[in-house]
Amino acid sequence: MTRTARLVATVTAPLPAPDAASVELVRLRGGRTALIQRNDDEVVVQPLDEAFRPVEFIRFPAPWTQRFGTCAVSPDADVVVFAGTHALRAVDTSGATRWEIRHGCWVGHDGGSAGFSVDGSLLWAHIRGPLAEGGELDSQPVDEWLLLDPQDGRVLARVDARSAAAGSDHVPHPDPRRMGLSIGEGQDGAPMRWGRWDGERLTVEYFEGLDLALLDVSPSGAHFVTVSHDQDKLALYETATGTQVAEWDVEESVPRHPDAEPENDEVWPAWDWAGGFLDDSTVVAGTVWQDEEWGEGRHWLVARHAPRPEPLVYPGPVTSSPATLGAGHWYTYSADHTTLSVWTLGPR
Repeated sequence: MTRTARLVATVTAPLPAPDAASVELVRLRGGRTALIQRNDDEVVVQPLDEAFRPVEFIRFPAPWTQRFGTCAVSPDADVVVFAGTHALRAVDTSGATRWEIRHGCWVGHDGGSAGFSVDGSLLWAHIRGPLAEGGELDSQPVDEWLLLDPQDGRVLARVDARSAAAGSDHVPHPDPRRMGLSIGEGQDGAPMRWGRWDGERLTVEYFEGLDLALLDVSPSGAHFVTVSHDQDKLALYETATGTQVAEWDVEESVPRHPDAEPENDEVWPAWDWAGGFLDDSTVVAGTVWQDEEWGEGRHWLVARHAPRPEPLVYPGPVTSSPATLGAGHWYTYSADHTTLSVWTLGPR
């Protein structure tokens, strides 16, 4: 059985290739969708209407080039926090610095990331410690996870991330006091962290011994979905307890690529480190990364209680892994990152 993807809209990226970085769609406060793109000089934010048409064009001057870090846009699209090699810096639309926090150097470790809570009341940041206190950085470097007040950069809490990151991504929970952190350590692993703030204390679940790339949190916040570091297992976890409640082994649940040579016994699929929830019980996932060795990449619809995923059929070839927007929508992007295609499920 298959499901059909229906094209909802095509969105054109505002910055010209190849100087601009990958474009993405995100949810702002109130469920609004926005397109975000960066180049070496600026971050562009385009809030979209319900038909995914641009209604505004907001520019944030960048304090350093994109090769020196990542950035996070606030839910109100009024400030961008740049997570750089040596500092976190909050910048408004004029380019003025709202605040800055210096920290240890990421050189040799690629970099960290920052992420706003869904309501913008908290900022979480994965940095290369230590923090600069009195202008000095004289202690042993260590990856740290910070919780900050986004208005002034005041550090509310800090913990040892227990990682040696090559990169990271923040995955927000509908509850502003919770946040997921997916850390990449290259070939060494993919540690995942889950943070909870009670207003006074930050507690972290470390998922010791598990190498999991955190993809997304369900709209209700009840579950999160992961892909194992070696890309063989897609799994669903209960957020409250951290307990795995469903798993799909890729070799057991995804057939070999139809365009692979029949005599080749080394054809094997792998889950992409991408995808997420369309609704509380349905995930869209991809096997594009490995499929492309044999032909067109494939996407899959994974229902919580279904033993096998359903293939997604598109009206034409897709060239990327899926990225979800919630509310039954997901998107793909063109090979040159100049356009985004927004999709929803067609009728059965």
